Amino acid sequence: MKKIAVAAADGRVARKVITEAVNRGFDVTAFGRKDENITDAQHYFKKDIFDLTKEDLEGFDAVVDAFGAWTEETLPQHSTTLAHLCDVLSGTDTRLLIVGGAGSLFVNPEHTATVSEGPDFPDAFKPLASAMAAALVELRKRNDVKWTYISPAGDFQADGERSGKYILGGEELTLNAKGESIISYADYAIAMVDEIESGNHIQERISVVRV
Repeated sequence: MKKIAVAAADGRVARKVITEAVNRGFDVTAFGRKDENITDAQHYFKKDIFDLTKEDLEGFDAVVDAFGAWTEETLPQHSTTLAHLCDVLSGTDTRLLIVGGAGSLFVNPEHTATVSEGPDFPDAFKPLASAMAAALVELRKRNDVKWTYISPAGDFQADGERSGKYILGGEELTLNAKGESIISYADYAIAMVDEIESGNHIQERISVVRV
């Protein structure tokens, strides 16, 4: 049985990942900021991501980082929370899987242009995309952690259907046969749990899109 922990577990993506993992027979421990366990995890601890220690995360096969921040003053925490988790897991066999962003996906083979730099990218999301991209840049420097960064498609739908199918991509924005970049939280969760099970992309960024 896989034993995983989910940090920042109260968010909607985190809860989808937890539900998917529990339904597959995983033993899931959730760390969140709510007083009550609003997830399907078998174990829940009220604990801020910055307060997680090596002892808290010891013995897990994988840790999922589902942290999210949207306000100007909290956006830098995408980098600082991820750095904290990397420091805690440094040198261990516990894998770290990060719920990433789509804005940093490349749109050319040379990997010099990103989605967030495109003319159609909404201005309102540029600060978030920049903050998440900066965190990924720092993550790429960590050779002491078994990390995997998973970017969703451009249209990341909270209430989209669970189709059970997805296309696995890499560093570049991948479109489906309809020319769409879209995925639901539920299908993203399937991809996340599949990656936890397979462990095929250590120290890599991958991406997912609906079939």
